[in-house]
Amino acid sequence: MDGYLDNYYFRAEHVCVGYDKKPVIRDLEVALPKGEILTLIGPNGAGKSTLLKSIARQLQLIGGVVYLDQTELTRMSGAELSQRMAVVFTERIRTELMTCEDVVATGRYPYTGRLGILSKADQEKVEEAIELVHIPELKQQDFTKISDGQKQRVMLARAICQEPEIVLLDEPTSYLDVKYKLEFLSLLLELRDKKRLTVIMSLHELELARLVSDKILCLKGETVERYGTPGEIFKTGFIEQLFDISQESFAGNEKLLAYIKNLGSIETDR
Repeated sequence: MDGYLDNYYFRAEHVCVGYDKKPVIRDLEVALPKGEILTLIGPNGAGKSTLLKSIARQLQLIGGVVYLDQTELTRMSGAELSQRMAVVFTERIRTELMTCEDVVATGRYPYTGRLGILSKADQEKVEEAIELVHIPELKQQDFTKISDGQKQRVMLARAICQEPEIVLLDEPTSYLDVKYKLEFLSLLLELRDKKRLTVIMSLHELELARLVSDKILCLKGETVERYGTPGEIFKTGFIEQLFDISQESFAGNEKLLAYIKNLGSIETDR
């Protein structure tokens, strides 16, 4: 069994997360190979953000163990963790008088220290990250003056600049219009393929979760309702059950009912 588990890059064993020792999620078991995208879905308050913050060590685990490539997360120093894991959460860094290039360069802090003095090699990493997310035209622009979609690209470049093996994202497409949602998720797929980047993120948009995910974790209450591929998750009836959707809730609105049923009826090749 141990040899089987050795094939996985990210593992959570009997994990329990919450606040003030009060569990929000209990006994979570997940194993994810390197270079895959795991998406968390579920109703509001199901613990998606709490789980991400616990994996990022912003919250202490109530119980269980998380491993990155066979190393227990709690045994890593802060510097080691920041060189292996990048986080893109809703909280914004302070960016007064910073260009987009300056913001991306802060991703080198795990290597340069807080003084942020970049070597030639560090600067090359900054340029590479900017090119990877296709924002060279934003380099000298004031970060506070660009659109939300552009800011998300800059923050992703900042994360990539850390040279992480895994990236955590909490609702990265919130407040973005459809064009930017699709472009941002397309970038994640590109990075997964080019860099073998492992991604764990939460999403509200079920259609997008189905399209971009290798695995999906469904949370509800204190339990994991289901874990598997999009094809295993999006089956007729399950999404209605996960989100407590009844036909009575949409009585008279046949279009919405058809949309909900459609989520679980279209075959996916992912």
